[in-house]
Amino acid sequence: MTDWTRLQENLSRMAEYTLSSFSESWIASLILNLLCYATVFVPGYLLIRYFKKSKYIERAGSGLFSRVVTSCVFGQSYDKLATTDPAHSRPTPPEKSFSSKCLQLSFCFLGLQVSYLTWGVLQEKIMTKEYQNSEGSIGHFKDSQFLVFVNRILAFLLAAVYLTCTRQPRHTAPIYKYSYCSFSNIMSSWCQYEALKYVTFPTQVLAKASKIIPTMIMGKIIASKKYEYYEYVTALLISFGMTMFLLGSTEAHGTSSSTTTLSGVIILVGYMSFDAFTSNWQGELFNQHKMSSVQMMCGVNLFSCLFTTTSLMQQGTFSVSLQFMLTYPGFFWDSLILSVCSATGQLFIYYTISVFGPVVFIIIMTIRQGLAILLSCIIYSHPVTLMGLLGILLVFTAIFLRLYCSYRLKQVQQRRAMSDTTKV
Repeated sequence: MTDWTRLQENLSRMAEYTLSSFSESWIASLILNLLCYATVFVPGYLLIRYFKKSKYIERAGSGLFSRVVTSCVFGQSYDKLATTDPAHSRPTPPEKSFSSKCLQLSFCFLGLQVSYLTWGVLQEKIMTKEYQNSEGSIGHFKDSQFLVFVNRILAFLLAAVYLTCTRQPRHTAPIYKYSYCSFSNIMSSWCQYEALKYVTFPTQVLAKASKIIPTMIMGKIIASKKYEYYEYVTALLISFGMTMFLLGSTEAHGTSSSTTTLSGVIILVGYMSFDAFTSNWQGELFNQHKMSSVQMMCGVNLFSCLFTTTSLMQQGTFSVSLQFMLTYPGFFWDSLILSVCSATGQLFIYYTISVFGPVVFIIIMTIRQGLAILLSCIIYSHPVTLMGLLGILLVFTAIFLRLYCSYRLKQVQQRRAMSDTTKV
């Protein structure tokens, strides 16, 4: 064999190895998912554009197809329907006693903690641990998108059942508008699962606590929001604390560790960006169309099921994941409990915000993040250095400082408003 032949064989092996490595990388998976989602987005965009340009609403009949097209593309004007169910005509619920409020708060606190702490432990287990069946075969589940689908399908069914069993405000938003935050929601969830292949769960949880920064950026881009000085200061403190934790985590595993890698950081940045867009877009929809929280939950999860089902079917991974589920019963039960916790957790989120407001909800979820880090370190033996511990404390201190400043600012504004009213 000549040197030239050997060189060709080596180059061929290197090319095959490179292609094989790329096809199994998160970048290839991301590109493939986006291409599959495009098969839903592009035809949908073209149809919406056609119906709007052809002024279909002006010649729409009263048949089922016309009603579906009107609901999906145009929606119904909230102003026209507001008079049919005015807010001031609804009876004001009686003021609840202090003990009943404490019971409600305890119920919300325990519901959120149990749902999301269990969800976090199972999330890390599914993406980082191996499964073994009764025959002794070992498998490692890798398809993050299938887990997103499992979570969303149960959440959609729960929301749909709740909507059919309870009285809700008249829905007025064009249904297609849910697709944008649905896409960003499934992408943030995909990044969340995928990141666990490259970073530890405590790192991921702390990154969630740091999503205030991209949320502020998205708020400026989408809604032109203005922020107070304390919000910028606390955002910088959170960034600094996150950096300390990452450096401490890398030091604990040694410089050669791949636990916290560039890929993991990139995926976490993607998670925070998509999640920030989701919350800001949903906020705009709430302000414009006044839908209920469960209507929002149903609409977002409907498109999430559509996107993930289409992508899984096109890639042929649906049957592979189902086969893995049948082969390893432990994975089946973990996935089932994971989806139940995700769906019930969403219901607890909406209920807590509606009863106690967003500030109480954020405090509860901040406590949950701290407990999640503690549980993960205990169960999965993640080492944390002194620098990493100081970083965690700095992040949570900044979050509580932000909440306190926000509360004090609202009190000052209310006092000024009351004094101005008294003067008049």
